[in-house]
Amino acid sequence: MTTANRAELAAFLRARRARVSPREAGLPEVGRRRTPGLRRQEVAQLAGMSIDYYIRLEQGRGPHPSRQVLAALARALMLSGDERDYLFRMAGEAVPQPVRPSREITPGIRHLLDSMPTTPAYVVDAAYNILAWNPLATHFIGNLEGQPDRNMIRWTFRRPLTDVIWDDEQFLRFTRSTVADLRANYARYPGDPQIDSLVSEMLALSPQFAEMWGEYEVEARGPMLKHVDHPQAGPLDFECQVLHIAETGQRLIAYCAAPSSPTESAFIQLAAHPAPMLS
Repeated sequence: MTTANRAELAAFLRARRARVSPREAGLPEVGRRRTPGLRRQEVAQLAGMSIDYYIRLEQGRGPHPSRQVLAALARALMLSGDERDYLFRMAGEAVPQPVRPSREITPGIRHLLDSMPTTPAYVVDAAYNILAWNPLATHFIGNLEGQPDRNMIRWTFRRPLTDVIWDDEQFLRFTRSTVADLRANYARYPGDPQIDSLVSEMLALSPQFAEMWGEYEVEARGPMLKHVDHPQAGPLDFECQVLHIAETGQRLIAYCAAPSSPTESAFIQLAAHPAPMLS
């Protein structure tokens, strides 16, 4: 640990706080604000610390912040990789090693997918490339063996503007949540080449993506109710559950039907048939 520069750390926190809007941080914008950016209590809330502790940091006094506190502040203030490194250096701490998302499927996750034969499930990485899936999932995402492009965001935004799906409220809600989750990963893994390349490509090629990206919605994917008119099984209603796999940036997405429901019966019937090829 090197010597901390408390005054510079305090000034940096104040400047970065003024740069982040409540909307970018995923907070509601309530009432008029006399100054731009987040309030001190909002930063404390996002970083999981007391407001008094955060105020002392901005005033250049109080205890030396731990590495865990600094990491939480970097996330709350949506710092880039260089800004996070600067934060650590001003606090007298060694710069953390770059965090990168993993695209390796562990044997445990593979086993988990295979242990759900009547629940469609698949795993995506932080850039929404599909990494692994179980047989039943192919009835919804297609058989991806040998497919060079397995990116869900690219599939979604390649649809033409005239496609009627863009008028579907459920599709738009699901798509917005995916873009918001991608932006969260964009901040969590600054400089990741796959995420950066995907964002640049979509901004250049898709007006719909550019519009959603420009809204600065940031939110990790959570569960969502979905209705699907399946070509073989007919109308299906299920909960799209998202399991965040720790320290990898991966998400396991499972379509969970209610017990004894028509959708559960349809899943069982689909599981007994060969998987279709992706069109």
